[in-house]
Amino acid sequence: MIQEVLRQLPAESTQQAVGYPTLFTLVALGSLVPVVPTGALVSSAAVVAFHQTSPFTLLYVFAVASGAAFLGDICLYWLGQRGVRSKNGSKWLEAITRRAAPERLEQAQRKLDEHGAVVLVLSRLLPAGRIPVMLACLLGRMPLRQFARGDVPACLAWAATYQLIGILGGSLFAEPWQGVLAAVVLTLVISGAPAVWRRLRARWAH
Repeated sequence: MIQEVLRQLPAESTQQAVGYPTLFTLVALGSLVPVVPTGALVSSAAVVAFHQTSPFTLLYVFAVASGAAFLGDICLYWLGQRGVRSKNGSKWLEAITRRAAPERLEQAQRKLDEHGAVVLVLSRLLPAGRIPVMLACLLGRMPLRQFARGDVPACLAWAATYQLIGILGGSLFAEPWQGVLAAVVLTLVISGAPAVWRRLRARWAH
């Protein structure tokens, strides 16, 4: 019976019914576990939405992506708080700590002291900047409510940035798959550029 209903739905409606929950799940999961390229997902979804007929599709992608990112951040922060309060720590706090280089953590703590929760917005936009700032907030015992207030604009700015990358890719190519490929490549380059630069700088220093 479900298959009959899906056949009667327009192709665009079917894509939305399947695509939005999938996008939400993957972005939220990627915020918890760094195995999903969430930026590339949002950009790819924006490319597909750009080629749809509905003018609200891009707005839906933005709402789903930013909401999922916020949920993932809050869950990860809550799990990290449990580790900070526990005498034995937790695997989540250990995972966050392993992903934050000491020098990046020190820089994040300094910026957090100087600018407060505003740093959360920049941390979401900078590649590999989210975790050091989140760990600095955890070690500074920032309340979950205060972290959430700073994380809302951070997730909105993050979703808007990667959606704009997708819109750019969609506008440059006639076929959606071409735009998706361009958006994925661009987001991966942006995400990997800081790590490559640090390795090159370390090599030159020796």
